[in-house]
Amino acid sequence: MGHDNHHHHLSLCFCDLMRLLWSLLVPCLYLSLILTLVLLLLLLGVRMWLQGRRKARRAQDDGPAVAFFHPYCNAGGGGERVLWCSLRALMHRYPGISFVVYTGDQGVTGEQILEGARQRFNITLPRSVTFVFLRHRVLVEASSYPHFTLLGQSAGSMFLGKIWAKMERLNKFKYLFILQFNNADFISRNPILSALKVVYYCCFALLYGLAGSCSDVIMVNSTWTLGHILALWRSPSRTSIVYPPCDIRAFLDVPLEDEDEMEGDRKRHSIVSVGQFRPEKDHQLQIRAFRKLLDRKGDGPGGRESLRLVLIGGCRNQEDEERVLMLRGLCQELGIADYVEFKLNIPFEELKRELVDATIGLHTMWNEHFGIGVVECMAAGTIILAHKSGGPKLDIVVPYEGRQTGFLADSEDSYAAAMETILSLSPGARLEMRRNARDSVERFSDQEFESCFLAAMEPLMGTLER
Repeated sequence: MGHDNHHHHLSLCFCDLMRLLWSLLVPCLYLSLILTLVLLLLLLGVRMWLQGRRKARRAQDDGPAVAFFHPYCNAGGGGERVLWCSLRALMHRYPGISFVVYTGDQGVTGEQILEGARQRFNITLPRSVTFVFLRHRVLVEASSYPHFTLLGQSAGSMFLGKIWAKMERLNKFKYLFILQFNNADFISRNPILSALKVVYYCCFALLYGLAGSCSDVIMVNSTWTLGHILALWRSPSRTSIVYPPCDIRAFLDVPLEDEDEMEGDRKRHSIVSVGQFRPEKDHQLQIRAFRKLLDRKGDGPGGRESLRLVLIGGCRNQEDEERVLMLRGLCQELGIADYVEFKLNIPFEELKRELVDATIGLHTMWNEHFGIGVVECMAAGTIILAHKSGGPKLDIVVPYEGRQTGFLADSEDSYAAAMETILSLSPGARLEMRRNARDSVERFSDQEFESCFLAAMEPLMGTLER
């Protein structure tokens, strides 16, 4: 009897818990819809305000201006290279238009930012650009929104642009929201909360599609991104692929050396990774895969002592710096700290030297839209090993005229196996693949980017010159 009562009590508790969770479901759905509606109203309000401001300015401004909204323009990643190449192309084509960059970087001057672009990317602008420094970049940082991150960052970007930027000179202001899924563990483990999160994502995707469909010009950086944007924004006539600019010329000028001639002098093989120290770059996968490679190699000639992993990247803020400390700690924990080097915010010439001397170029980001670092590695003459997804899989590490240009992997074991395969190739086989890769990346040059970018921008820029 006591056992039956205990079982009956547990059943009642479970039923009460289910009723409680069910009673929370409808309010949470209403909350998601209300938050989505609020963000939509904010978007419409900002759009109407900007249109009114533009009409008022045209009656009194001396000339048109184009503004770029880039909260991290002083960072050293591929997105920043796109910014400076875009500015350079527009400045050459439209000498009568002035340009403004709205950035959240603090503690630097405009001159220092431009000098950083010259050192990191080998880019010099033909004339001056005005910088507007925004003081509340925290509004667009994911760490500020542990919950409803997409909604918070989207609303924050609007407030950052509208309230603090004082956009007196802004003619066109478009938003690009990147959908990233970052469920907390307690959400992933709870089926009801997971279902609510899916509803939230669906509501946001609907809002994202509505906002994107209002764009005058849409440019995507890869085939993978094109498929997603067409599915969400449904504006094929205004959408085009513009591959990001890659400074391949600086690497192509360096002749490829025949390893048969230098193999006797080469005592070490470097495996180089290029990418900002952000969580989605998955440097942990690189370190763990490298550890497995070392385990596969012996202690003799050509063994583990001949290998080193070089992680090159930029740090945007304290979070990135703390992530580097965590990665260093992981290397210590795995016992491979002596085989791994970290190089942070290095100048372009040093980056170039590291890539030219490397045997393998390593990339591990899942579903990266494009992958400028992948292209740079191939242009420099490394054997590229990239993640089997996104832009690298569909656009970059693909056969060129029927010839292999690199390797793809998607797990610690497959990365370690691929690195071992590359190192076991004969010098002649590696040289042939390096040449194939170099030949294939000509379509990602700065010149190709400028041509495609300016062609896509022509309809929009034409409205400013009337």
